[in-house]
Amino acid sequence: MELPDLDKLQADLLQTIENAPDLDALEAARVAALGRKGQLTQSMKSLGGLAPDDRKQAGQALNQAKERITQAIEARRTVLDAAALEEKLLTEAIDVTLPAAPRPDGRIHPVSQTMDECIAIFGEMGFTVAEGPDIEDDFHNFTALNIAEEHPARQMMDTFYLPERADGSRMVLRTHTSPVQIRTMKSQEPPIRIIAPGRTYRCDYDATHTPMFHQIEALVVDEVTHLGHLKGCIIDFLRAFFDIPDLPVRFRPSHFPFTEPSMEVDIGCSRKGAELHIGAGDDWLEIMGSGMVHPKVLEHGGIDPARYQGFAFGLGIDRIAMLKYGIPDLRTFFEADLRWLKHYGFVPLAVPSMTSGL
Repeated sequence: MELPDLDKLQADLLQTIENAPDLDALEAARVAALGRKGQLTQSMKSLGGLAPDDRKQAGQALNQAKERITQAIEARRTVLDAAALEEKLLTEAIDVTLPAAPRPDGRIHPVSQTMDECIAIFGEMGFTVAEGPDIEDDFHNFTALNIAEEHPARQMMDTFYLPERADGSRMVLRTHTSPVQIRTMKSQEPPIRIIAPGRTYRCDYDATHTPMFHQIEALVVDEVTHLGHLKGCIIDFLRAFFDIPDLPVRFRPSHFPFTEPSMEVDIGCSRKGAELHIGAGDDWLEIMGSGMVHPKVLEHGGIDPARYQGFAFGLGIDRIAMLKYGIPDLRTFFEADLRWLKHYGFVPLAVPSMTSGL
């Protein structure tokens, strides 16, 4: 079997490529030369019918021709791409006087909005923001807060434990933001006046609980702070947050390992059927825990309880957001549904902050 005149075939193909007026024509030339049924491809398939010496010589010549054709195609494509871009730039234009295309407005998540509101209120009271790690050791999360070894909060069904370390200890996802209080006391001399907002984690999931949620806690430590200051601070915060100047606030004796004495805090409300209204009414709603810092907690924080005393309280940011903005299910906070966010979210016009206030 004889091969076609390779020089003439190569010259014809190169001429076709050079004369291709556009990218479509160039692609057609490439297929005609190098496609499955292309001329060079068919010639390569015919090598098997040649004598061994002729096959070697013809194979080398075909490979060289294929390489030249490929290079010619790429060179022509570069030229045609540049020409196509130039034509597009000349024929397409943007009228900069036209109004911009409408874009959907973003929304601030209710958790972020509520956290900003809380920080703004406490900022006006003279508090500063303190932060700590989400992954804590046993000392900061439990022991330093006077939580006994047998306390239910340490059990596996309540706490997310990380794998055991070489020394046998296990880190945890913090179950509250209280470890920030310990870290602050160990790193800062009194007087201390901080809030600790952030994420916390517990093994729970229903309409009012999620495995990850948000808390904000407050800590004040000095030589003169007493229970009256605690009650006044909480009352002022709750009335400012719910924007109800005469919001009823009630304190009930309770027990927490890290405070003594301890108090549950209730706010006034009324219930009519399935509706809950915050404010004056004939019922009460528990809203947070509080108390004077336990002397052992002060000692673990490196502070002398004989000289200093303080108060602390904390509440769930997600929960007060549900109460203030009428959100019925906590789980929807974390489902990333843009329709939900458009309904419950906030237009980012004036985000409250410590400097701008509410």
